[in-house]
This record gives sequence, C-alpha cells and structure tokens, in this order.
Amino acid sequence: MHHAIDLRSDTVTRPTPEMRRAMAEAEVGDDVYGEDPTVNRLQEAAARLLGFEASLWVPTGVMGNEIAIRVLTEPGQEVLADDRSHVVQYELAGMAVLSGVMPRAVRTADGILTPEDVRGALKPKAYYRSDLGLLVLENTHNLAGGSVMTVEQTRAVVAECRAAGLAVHLDGARLWNAAVALGVEPRALAEGCDTVMVTLSKGLCAPAGSLLAGSRERVACARRVRKQLGGGMRQVGILAAAGVVALETMIPRLADDHAHAALLADALGRCPGVRVAPVRTNIVVATLASRRTDDVVAALDARDVRASAMDATTLRLVTHRDVSREDCERAAGALAAVLG
Repeated sequence: MHHAIDLRSDTVTRPTPEMRRAMAEAEVGDDVYGEDPTVNRLQEAAARLLGFEASLWVPTGVMGNEIAIRVLTEPGQEVLADDRSHVVQYELAGMAVLSGVMPRAVRTADGILTPEDVRGALKPKAYYRSDLGLLVLENTHNLAGGSVMTVEQTRAVVAECRAAGLAVHLDGARLWNAAVALGVEPRALAEGCDTVMVTLSKGLCAPAGSLLAGSRERVACARRVRKQLGGGMRQVGILAAAGVVALETMIPRLADDHAHAALLADALGRCPGVRVAPVRTNIVVATLASRRTDDVVAALDARDVRASAMDATTLRLVTHRDVSREDCERAAGALAAVLG
C-alpha cells in the first residue's frame, strides 16, 4: 500500500529528528521578559542572515506581516501590493482590522512589483484622498507560482519607494527558496527594505514560527504590538530550538524541492488543456481549461496524491522535504492519469 503524497503545501512538513532532539534539550526562559536564551540565539542568527540589526520571533507569518504593517503605517493610509499577494488574499483583511489601512492592489504579470507600478499608483496629494504609506513585496510569490524577485529588481523598486517617501516591507515567507534559486545570500534580497518577515515552518521544516527583522527601534515597537496581539509567549525556546536547527541545516536542501517541482510541472505541461506558470522554486501553479479543480483534486486524492484547489480553475502543488523524487514521479503518473 502506497503512502499518501501530500503536495498541498510545504506547511505540512514535520520536524527532523535533529529538531526534535534540540527541542527536548532546549535551554529556556521567559521570552516576554526577553530571557529565553534559545529565542535570543535564534533572533540574533536570523538578523545576521538577513542583514538587519535585530529580529523578533513571532508564532506565525501572518502575525509577522501584520505587525510590520502596523509599525510602518498610520491609520487612514493605503498599502500598495500585488492583488494576488498574501497580505491581500489570505490575511482576513488584517491590515484594515488591525492597522486601519487598506490595500491599493495592482495586477502584475508574475507577482513582481516594478518601479513603474509604484509610479502608476501614486496620486497627487489632496486633503480628501488617502495617502500611500507602504509597499509590500512578496518573494517568493505564492499565487504567481513561486516566482522570484532578483536582487536587481528589489533594489530598483525599493529605490523608487524611497524617492516617493514610502516604507517597504518584504513578505519573505519563502525568501530562503528565492535565495537558493538565485544563488545569493538572503540578506541581498532584503537589502533596503524596512522590515522583512521570514518563515521557519514551511520548507525549513520547523514546527512553528516566523521572524520579523528590522532596525532595533522598529523591532522594539514590533515587540509591543506582538504583545498586544496576544503573541507574547513564555518558554518558547522549545520551538525556537527547532528554528535554530532549521537555519543551520535546512536551507541548502531546498534545491531538491525545486528540482522535484520542475518534474511535476513537466508532467502537468504534457496534459491537454493545462497551462503551467513558469516554475522557479517549489510551487507549481496550473490553470485548467476544461476541468473543475475540485474534481481534479478529488480524483488525485483517490490515488493518494493531495493537491490544493486555489479556485475553480487553478491547481497548486508544493514540494518539500517530506516528498521524495520517487513520490513526485508517482504523483506525475497520477496527474497524467487524471488529466491526460
């Protein structure tokens, strides 16, 4: 009997044996007092990797993004973002509820905002019009098929924001994947941004946690907002220990996930009536011309392959450590059987 191949998301990854040992043996303290040594070690390591003065452990990536929006905007402002970005589509209007701001969403071809997009979104100041206060980038971009912003693209759009007086937050939930795909250091992809959020619980396999990096002053503000949102936890070093292992051991192996995603994209591309977005990292997004996605997901599930229906015509597959090349080859066969 075959085991189920779970391609719904890289959030389904389980902690490695080394992470479990580190969690069991973690030195802990009260993190609300700033006294958990393992959390502090993780925050310092992440800040170095990302090129910032400080970072803050948060339970989830959504909380990290929403804290960043809170500390970088004022109520009544607008936030420029791609209309398929996570902060627009999957955070339950959090920026409006928690920060009193609203998105100014623009459509891009591949989820990558450009200097032209920034200039096009700017409007003459008027007392009856809300101001644009923040740009949110997403790298890699989930709904655009894991598309990647290069160092040059990031620098160009950040420079345009500086000229316009806008702050910049980078939703880097899968920034590690972008860095591996491009062969650059993560800090190069966050250069110039005011804040960046990175996640440990997706491709890096930690059981929970994300980090919000920025200047010491902004991270101090973020710590207050985290407490207000209920994210101040106590002996969280038990979770942070897995995050330390994730940063030290899990980033280079993401290249395997990217290769497996390319295998699945090739299989989908051979199926009639299927259009596959270019694959750069571990996310495969396909548009189905003649089948409802729910029906395809159900048919795949009957073959022990789990996929995600993003909408009525969009299928998503995500590779990760817990699916092998052999698993992906079997999944490719199931895709051919269902869609071919």
